[in-house]
Amino acid sequence: MSQPVASSSKSVTFLKRTFSTILLWGVVALAFGSMKPWAHLALISFLALWALHEFCSLSLRNGIAVHRRWALFLGIAYGAGLSYFLLQGKAIPAALDLALVFLLVIGSLIAELRHPIRGIHSVLNVTSTIFGVLWLTWLFYFTARMDFAPDFNGSMPGSFVLLWCIAVTKFTDMGAYLTGSVIGKHKMIPHISPAKTWEGFAGAIFFALLAACTLYAIFPDQLAVFSSWGHVIGLAVLVALLAVVGDLAESLWKRSLTVKDSGHSLPGIGGAMDLIDSLCFTAPAVYLYVALFLAP
Repeated sequence: MSQPVASSSKSVTFLKRTFSTILLWGVVALAFGSMKPWAHLALISFLALWALHEFCSLSLRNGIAVHRRWALFLGIAYGAGLSYFLLQGKAIPAALDLALVFLLVIGSLIAELRHPIRGIHSVLNVTSTIFGVLWLTWLFYFTARMDFAPDFNGSMPGSFVLLWCIAVTKFTDMGAYLTGSVIGKHKMIPHISPAKTWEGFAGAIFFALLAACTLYAIFPDQLAVFSSWGHVIGLAVLVALLAVVGDLAESLWKRSLTVKDSGHSLPGIGGAMDLIDSLCFTAPAVYLYVALFLAP
């Protein structure tokens, strides 16, 4: 009786995940299809703050007294500052990132000074606050940097590179899930994520290459900054590897807090952290790769 029940549970999860995926792609299509820069930034900012709120809430619920108000304030302030420069078409000053790190470190320490020493938790509260903002705010906002990048190519909007990155990242996740569900047998890192298999990992790379090459073939002019199939294939493999690492990194964090999903807002997926975990690793990599090696 256990096998039919497990099969039914997988089917229900698959249907929920499919529904959420279609809904999310619809939201992304509306935001990017509007061609309104503020709509792009609004969606990115909403996801960043939503994920940071989940991080703080789950940490507090599990005994880690992160400084939520300070973290959310800095997340909002950094997003607003970044959006200002992007919407004005100005270069993002390095001082913005330096200010984030400085205020994050010193503010988190000052906030902790108000409380009595609580053993290792006093240090953990500070480091968790710093880690959460850097992970879910600073890294994820590379999607906005990529979207508005003026130097990728004179006639090519950065939004096409961002959409390519999102598609390859999500196809990696989908490939790992589908392949692992159907033929997955050999566990990858069972102590962190029991469901991850090496078969799923192979499927992740295949689906990533499929999405990357298909989009490059359909939109050669818009993705001309990639310049060759070699860069497309190489970057797709890098994105697939980092997407898997990003997913495992969140699994490591959730397992240490003994939670399955970061939230329940997205049926079959979880919460905002479950949605953007891979992009927090892949977006900076794609941005830096293109900016350093491909942009004129």
